[in-house]
Amino acid sequence: MAEISGKKTLFEKIWDAHFVAERLDGREIIYMDRTMVHELHGPKAFEKLRKAGRRVRRPDLTFAVQDHTIATRRGRDDTTNPEGTPFLRAQRAGAVEFGFRIFDVDDPEQGISHVIGPELGMVLPGATHCVPDSHAATVGALGALSFGCGTTELEHVLATQVLAMKRPKTMRIRLEGRLGRHVTAKDVALHIIGTLGVSGANGHAVEYAGPVVEAMGIEARMTLCNLTVEMGGRTGFVAPDETAFAWLEGRPFAPIGEDWARALETWRMLRSDEDAVFDADIVIDCSDLAPQVTWGTNPGQVTGVGGLVPATQGDEALDKALGYMDISPGARLEGLKVDRVFIGSCTNGRIPDLEEAAAIVRGRKVAQGVIAMISPGSTIVKREAEALGLDRVFIEAGFEWAESACSMCAGGNGDRGRPGERVVSTTNRNFEGRQGPGVRTHLVSPAMAAAAAVTGVITDVRKLEEA
Repeated sequence: MAEISGKKTLFEKIWDAHFVAERLDGREIIYMDRTMVHELHGPKAFEKLRKAGRRVRRPDLTFAVQDHTIATRRGRDDTTNPEGTPFLRAQRAGAVEFGFRIFDVDDPEQGISHVIGPELGMVLPGATHCVPDSHAATVGALGALSFGCGTTELEHVLATQVLAMKRPKTMRIRLEGRLGRHVTAKDVALHIIGTLGVSGANGHAVEYAGPVVEAMGIEARMTLCNLTVEMGGRTGFVAPDETAFAWLEGRPFAPIGEDWARALETWRMLRSDEDAVFDADIVIDCSDLAPQVTWGTNPGQVTGVGGLVPATQGDEALDKALGYMDISPGARLEGLKVDRVFIGSCTNGRIPDLEEAAAIVRGRKVAQGVIAMISPGSTIVKREAEALGLDRVFIEAGFEWAESACSMCAGGNGDRGRPGERVVSTTNRNFEGRQGPGVRTHLVSPAMAAAAAVTGVITDVRKLEEA
């Protein structure tokens, strides 16, 4: 850690408030305010608890979701996606056995863990949060510290309500300037990863700051924080402000009455001190940023939609990425034929994301030969979108309007592309085979995905709007 002369970053304030003890191996034990468990890792952790004869220490602070393997088809049940059936049933049995709330297949509040936690008010400013999923940092948009964990760590958290971690270094990324038309938080996040690299924030807790962040809504901040792990960050967050407080007020798990007033007093003090020192302090000007498109097989291999794929200059890894993606060095991404479009996930499956896409789709049709699908981030989001008439916009255009799930983000529920297909997706990872064996994935914003769906090619959404 850098010397901080008695002044603290926001990360240090929250971490120190939850510090329990230091282990002999140097890791620090941190109290977790809430734990959210999904069905891929939950059942394994439950089995470990059973074998050790342990119980869940705080079932009232523990919640389970069905999101990774649950089908998106209408009328779904446990057996709609046979691959997921054992996970769904084991998750349900564990919730009953250990006595905590589960947002099950038919629950009106079912959804992706990183979506329903904030929308229900479970995640609060200054809190700590643990999820056995690498994109846990999503909820840092509300000024919380959220950490992903593995199955063994999850067992420990369930049994003790604490997590042992090496204390991260601190990084601040100040985003200066003002975003242009159709340039979104997704574009900013991809540009940051492209600038710093996929290991640029290794071992750091990243605080996003600056006028670009301050102008973002909470859902946009969630998209920004969501992608922190893709540059190696341990967690990512934004200092809570009046935008966050207004967004949280009245949500089911949020404080009410006098408790809300007291909470606000505390939350308004949650910010880095002016002379706090960060281990890394980075400034990025976003004024001239264009909508982004990934061209390779990690989120850092990205360029503006009008840009060219770089020359590999004999770099074996880049050659391999371009070979997999079937793109030549120096090629232009704009105009590349698309086979499938997916809009959704914990990265871009919320109401503002769907509204952005609907604004492009309205009055248009999905291009011939393109398969287009939308899976809202939660059942609550789906209902709200339907109340706004967004479902009709998409269905009339030729999109499939699916149920809420992680869906094509990792394909764990059977929603996958076919080998060789080129997929334009609003998800967070474009690794080889991520959306199915041999599938070539380009990451974009919801508006860019919508533009690709209706034109059949990778398209600069700004030009489409002008047409």
